[in-house]
Amino acid sequence: MPEILHLRVGDVVELKKPHPCGANEWEILGLGVGVKLRCGGCGHIVRIPRARLERRVRNFLPRGPAGGAPGETIGGERS
Repeated sequence: MPEILHLRVGDVVELKKPHPCGANEWEILGLGVGVKLRCGGCGHIVRIPRARLERRVRNFLPRGPAGGAPGETIGGERS
């Protein structure tokens, strides 16, 4: 069974494939049905489905601030 990712707004993740600008670090801007991400290199903003993001995450970089709004996690329990 795949590991459940617990993501928060403000987290920075490294994806397996780089963006066309060459960067592979993305900041999470919003969580919902899709996840809103900003490229760490060029600032391009994209939305992708949660399942696709979970498959593409290679590593977590420094975490965002603790807390956040209720329900801003992927997997696990809602606050």
